[in-house]
Amino acid sequence: MPYPFGRAFLLKNMMSSTLKNNRKVTLLILGLLSAIGPFSIDLYLPAFDNIATDFNTSVDKVQLSLTSYFIGIAFGQMVYGPLLDKFGRKKPLLVGLAIYIVASVLCLFTRDINHLIFLRFLQALGSCGGMVGARAMVTDYYSSREAAKVFSLLMLVIGVSPILAPSIGAFMLTHLDWHFIFLFLAVMALVIFLATWFLLPESYTGNREMSLAPKSILGNFWQVLSNKVFLSYCLIGSIASAGTYAYLAGSSFVMQQYFGLTKQQYGLAFAFVASAMIIATQLNRYFLKKHSSEQISRLANTWQAFIGILMVLALSFDLLTFPVALMLIFFFLFGHGFIFPNTSAVALSPFKGLAGSASALLGCIQMAIGAFASGMVSALHNETPWPMLGVMAAGGVLSLILHVVVKNRVKTDIA
Repeated sequence: MPYPFGRAFLLKNMMSSTLKNNRKVTLLILGLLSAIGPFSIDLYLPAFDNIATDFNTSVDKVQLSLTSYFIGIAFGQMVYGPLLDKFGRKKPLLVGLAIYIVASVLCLFTRDINHLIFLRFLQALGSCGGMVGARAMVTDYYSSREAAKVFSLLMLVIGVSPILAPSIGAFMLTHLDWHFIFLFLAVMALVIFLATWFLLPESYTGNREMSLAPKSILGNFWQVLSNKVFLSYCLIGSIASAGTYAYLAGSSFVMQQYFGLTKQQYGLAFAFVASAMIIATQLNRYFLKKHSSEQISRLANTWQAFIGILMVLALSFDLLTFPVALMLIFFFLFGHGFIFPNTSAVALSPFKGLAGSASALLGCIQMAIGAFASGMVSALHNETPWPMLGVMAAGGVLSLILHVVVKNRVKTDIA
């Protein structure tokens, strides 16, 4: 006798039960999948000077390896989105992790900065599968309001990476060559690969009838992109994130060369600043009990823009000492810790069957804007903090302007 609700219904309920029974393990793995990208960025930031010296090039050329990583993530997510919707979540995740491991190992043997820039692009293509897949799996299981809380939990794991990574990177550079940073990343990815394979429950088996023809894929992307809720909140969150990527691109120079910090001091300063996002994302779970994601993200946008303007004014009037810069950047990222989970939850809320494609577009747009922001920091490099702080402030202000415009023009339906 056939099941009255069908195999898909039963499988979804079985997976939901598995998720509830292994909630902590599942959330940890989803967090690690989301964090592999940020960890890959933060771990090697203290090594910019070492890499530049080893390759006999400049720091701004090494910064292009960061830009290429952002471009790779932006491009790669567009590929993974349709694959996640057609073949389910786990298979594309595992393929991506395998690519990442191979690229990380190849970084060990490179002796040319252009090769490293390309390998970082390839490494990004592997890592972005985890970022897209994790967001899609959250959308598979949770309503929009609950998803915002889960995104906050994932940000707790993601937020640990900027605290641990630079310190680990600085410690490794004290005792080992910078190439070993990429060996560490390869081993870490292998552990995540095994955890995903054996411990992560599948949340969506895929739609095998879905076509991967370019016309069909573009049609699905257009269906997502033409949704006003998605487009508005995707852009709000992505433009706000531009400031974070500008900080990642410029912090090594500003803190180590402009303010004169050692690698160990830079690692500690980076960890302190990163803790702002952890604090914010966990407070966000409390505020969601009384306020909507739109309200929280709009207030955080206002805060971030205000801090961005303060940073520019402090630099203009020669008041930007290291303690002042550290605290202002801390408060800037504190605001972003509220913006990311809430704008992501609202942007993805209209989609279920196309969650992979929606997640891919969200990540692609965010990373494309992030790549542009980091590229601007590199292109405008003038031996001062102006490029980094200017791009950070611009991201905060532009995001706030868009949020104000969207407020009365886009209606959301958050469950």
